Amino acid sequence: MKRALASTVFASVALLCASSAAVRAQVSASLVPADASIHAGTPFTVALRLVHQPHWHSYWVNPGTGLPTTLKWTLPQGWTAGGILWPAPALLTDTRGAAIGNGYDGDLLLPVTLTPPADLKPGTTVELRADAEWLMCQNECVPGSAKLTLGLPVSAESPQPDPVWGARIRAVLSQLPAADPSWTASAALGAKTATLTVQASASAASPAQTPEDLHFFSEDGVVASDLPQTVASDGKGGFVLTLPVSDDAPKNPQRLVGVLTSKQGWRTDGSLPGLRIDVAFDAPPVPEAGGLIGTLALAFIGGLILNLMPCVFPVLGIKILGFVNQAGADRRKVTLHGLVFAAGVVLSFWVLAGVLAVLRAGGSQLGWGFQLQSPAFVFGLAAALLAFALNLSGVFEFGLTATGIGSQLQSRSGLAGSFLTGALATVAATPCAAPFLAPALGAALALSTAESFAIFTVIAIGLSSPYLVLSAFPSAVKVLPKPGAWMETFKQAMAFPLYATVAYLVWVLAGQVPESAFLSALLGLVLVAMGVWFYGRWNVPGASQGRARFGMAACLVFLALGAWAGWPMPAAATDIVWEKWSPESVEKLRSENRIVYVDFTARWCATCQANKRLVFHSGDVLRTFHERRIATLRGDWTNKDPQITAELAKYHRAAVPFNLIWLPGRADPIILPEILTPSVVLGSIPK
Repeated sequence: MKRALASTVFASVALLCASSAAVRAQVSASLVPADASIHAGTPFTVALRLVHQPHWHSYWVNPGTGLPTTLKWTLPQGWTAGGILWPAPALLTDTRGAAIGNGYDGDLLLPVTLTPPADLKPGTTVELRADAEWLMCQNECVPGSAKLTLGLPVSAESPQPDPVWGARIRAVLSQLPAADPSWTASAALGAKTATLTVQASASAASPAQTPEDLHFFSEDGVVASDLPQTVASDGKGGFVLTLPVSDDAPKNPQRLVGVLTSKQGWRTDGSLPGLRIDVAFDAPPVPEAGGLIGTLALAFIGGLILNLMPCVFPVLGIKILGFVNQAGADRRKVTLHGLVFAAGVVLSFWVLAGVLAVLRAGGSQLGWGFQLQSPAFVFGLAAALLAFALNLSGVFEFGLTATGIGSQLQSRSGLAGSFLTGALATVAATPCAAPFLAPALGAALALSTAESFAIFTVIAIGLSSPYLVLSAFPSAVKVLPKPGAWMETFKQAMAFPLYATVAYLVWVLAGQVPESAFLSALLGLVLVAMGVWFYGRWNVPGASQGRARFGMAACLVFLALGAWAGWPMPAAATDIVWEKWSPESVEKLRSENRIVYVDFTARWCATCQANKRLVFHSGDVLRTFHERRIATLRGDWTNKDPQITAELAKYHRAAVPFNLIWLPGRADPIILPEILTPSVVLGSIPK
């Protein structure tokens, strides 16, 4: 949040200052080549050169505050461009010495690798074009931009270094941040700080040059850029850096990624100013809310509360009396039945913990925050919690069947029946999630395997503890409150924390998937709710076998439809990326001789959503748009927009959907009908 706010402030200040022509020249830009010519199919390097006037600077890939420099290439057909290869940055400070970002000053080269196609003809000249944008700051900040071109000849011979820039660009490439076998790094993460330890490798000779003035630049924002870092010797020739964790850091980060700079370099010859750091944290974040002891307390309370659910509480006393009936008056035998029952509960929770441990051992690196980065996981979890919440609200019931089966097993099998009843009690309690249980389960997914087993064990003890106490003192069954309407009220009240969790997950999903996929996910959740409603409406106690089968079949059909409609699919290479419509963007793309598809739409327009679902989920349409490099612009009319209203009026329209296709060489666009199909769209695009 702070970073986003800072970027917005910088951009706003920049726009206010943009009228100053003198300031606009404080950073000049050009493209310079590493080689004097191009060889077909052979990658080569071009650099963006930024020359800063004294006291002015621009920014690194993670600016801290400010905006990073960007390059957008316009290349001939068949060419590809890599990203900017960032040199080691410097810590930028103001006149008071306070940190204001990460970046560069002076005469800067930012290399980029370009790859030409293999069919270039020797003797021709290729013109490379790029739009560069940067933010330049001194006491004030101003956005800078330039449209850059670079012409290079195509040669049949191996290219020779450019006489002016070749050696300098190669020197920059040799000094880019990189890992070095002479040094090893490890990292640990705490609640407020991260620790980075750098040591000389045991197999390497002791470095002749001791690194000085160390500073770590976080590439992904885990470490705060504006807070001081401390450096201490580890007593073994290495260094320990204590790094402040940013308030905006990703939740439960798994790795420390960035560049550790040294004034004297990291190699024996004084080279390599930036050591590349990319290491996993040795331990996951320490859970808050009282540490592990607090988490275990929540786990016990959560397990205990599960006994108050209507699917568990009514049978608590019945189970204890069953133990008494089987063991007679022998208290030792009654207690033994209670212990065996508790063992069944504990073993069931250990199975859950074991599954988690196996997945971790397989490299899944499960963690609650990590899983919530997966749209499919978020949707699946939201659907499951929605079903559980509807169960608590009384839309349908399950859990009692498992309890009944447990009663039959217990009466037939003595101690074995008590054990199986304990295992099935875990299944019966599953839909009755309690608010105290969720934090404990979340922590169990983020902690080590041993700590995770401890939490699952304590949950099981909480669930089984009333059975243990009442087995030891069977007469205490008389003091239990009588089951009644209060239990149903309590059960339904527990549904609302789950509904709130579903709302939160839907909000998370909205930030992970495109607009059309988010609408599909919402409709998928509606279908899931309808499926469990069918189950509850037709599969009630006393229902005929045919009625119950219909309810189950309808439930399965709608659950399958919900999963099919709402399950977020991973992005494919052919997926369309929509840019914001403006008259200027249309003219710019048309000047590049590209086909331009314009979609005027609105969220409240049902026909618009149907068109998107039908047309832009078609493989033929996606493949054609990808192969033909068709530009796609979207004008969103969900809120009032005078510019879109005026554009619609030009074509005598006052409503959406409205779709246009601009073809090269034609003065007027092709106007598509309101109802679209893949064939209509593809038929309007010439072969």
